[in-house]
Amino acid sequence: MNVKAWVEATRLRTLPVSMAGIVLVSGYNIIYHNINVLPLVICGIFALLCQIASNYANEYFDYKAGRDKQGREGPRRGVTEGDITPVAMKRAIYTTLFLAAVSGLSLVYWGGWWLVAVGLAIGIGALAYSTGPYPLSTHGWGEVAVVLFFGLIPVNFTYYVETLQWQTDVFMGGLSIGLLGANVIIVNNYRDVDDDRAVGKLTLAVRFGRQFMVALYIANAVVAMALMAPTWLGLGIAWMSVPVLILIAEVFTGLTMARKDGRALTPLLALTSILMFLYSVLFVVAASIMA
Repeated sequence: MNVKAWVEATRLRTLPVSMAGIVLVSGYNIIYHNINVLPLVICGIFALLCQIASNYANEYFDYKAGRDKQGREGPRRGVTEGDITPVAMKRAIYTTLFLAAVSGLSLVYWGGWWLVAVGLAIGIGALAYSTGPYPLSTHGWGEVAVVLFFGLIPVNFTYYVETLQWQTDVFMGGLSIGLLGANVIIVNNYRDVDDDRAVGKLTLAVRFGRQFMVALYIANAVVAMALMAPTWLGLGIAWMSVPVLILIAEVFTGLTMARKDGRALTPLLALTSILMFLYSVLFVVAASIMA
């Protein structure tokens, strides 16, 4: 087995995206004194497995549809390059989804059987990003899908499973972290715009161009910080330095993106993912100190 190829297919640089929302929920748990560790951990495992399955599916279905080519600008695609067989990747997709389903079903104990429908929707979304009659990633809906499946859904439903409650500020936090997650896809699509255009993949970058994507990246960061500003202020005026510094870093990254091309953008993708995760971690730190 080609371990390096499987590591590439898992896309380790992007995995903090699925964890950021779960970590953010921990901050709200601390603020409202209602943390429930076991379902929180299970939600984290479920989110991580779903992201890995989605990454595998993206590689497999892009290969099947001819949307990948050898020597592309982005990270090496194992199936396209012949490092991983299509059969092996297909098995990996459904094995990972099965493990996600097993972990997700255990959440019924806390949240009720209706969560099965939510889990099914998430599983379908993991595949619909890359395949089906209307693949989201090829029609300019990739960023929206990330806001929904890596922001609003994991944050709000994880909080609900733990507390059986909905909170307006938690909703705002989910939207905020989702917008930061969308910036990861923006860097990815900005980098791959020429490859995607050549195979007819109509991402937002292909539709509207690179300048639009830079502006969208920065706008997402501004809105994300604004959405959670009341919560940060509630923790103390000094903690407003966190969203301000994260915003500065995001703006700097967006402006740097505008000056780079091709493989030189891959480190910025990792940086955007790390900034998203760091934002969540610092929120937990602030909540822990001020609670």
